[in-house]
Order: sequence, then structure tokens, then C-alpha cells
Amino acid sequence: MATKKYTVTLPEELAEAIRAEVGPGGFSRYVTHAIERQRERERLHEAVQWWESEYGEITEAELAEVEAEHRDLERQHAERTSAREASEQPHGQKREAA
Repeated sequence: MATKKYTVTLPEELAEAIRAEVGPGGFSRYVTHAIERQRERERLHEAVQWWESEYGEITEAELAEVEAEHRDLERQHAERTSAREASEQPHGQKREAA
């Protein structure tokens, strides 16, 4: 992707804190990712608004159901990742870890 240099104004303390965290050369990447995440949130918000205009407001029960499904998927993913990592260890390392 082509890049172009822009000038933006940020609170000095915020900019310096970010620069200290990301180190030399990481500031632009950090700001780019932050802007991308904000745009994703805005698109998701638009999608929720459309959904609610078509089907009514999302209820607390529906939110709870989705959150439970999400936790279950996260648990399954963690279990599969652990199993895959365990199977990728050389045979000698499995014995030492046990």
C-alpha cells in the first residue's frame, strides 16, 4: 500500500507516551493501527444500527447469548492451540514437561 506523509496535531503527553512504548519508527504504524481499529468500530456500529432498524433493538438476553457463545469459542480455540503446541514439541521435550 502506498503511503503519504500527513501532519496531525496530538496532545504532546499522549504522543510522547506512545513514542516511548513503540520505540523508533513505530509511531506511524501505531497510529495507522489505531485509525484502522476506529474505522472498524464505526463500521460495526453502522451494521448494528442497520440490524436494529430492520429487526428491532438487540436485547440483553441476545447479548448474553452471544457473549456466552464467544466465551465458548475462545475456550475451544485455546484448547486446540494448546493441543497443537503440545503435539509440535519434540518427543524429548514432552517428557521433560510432564
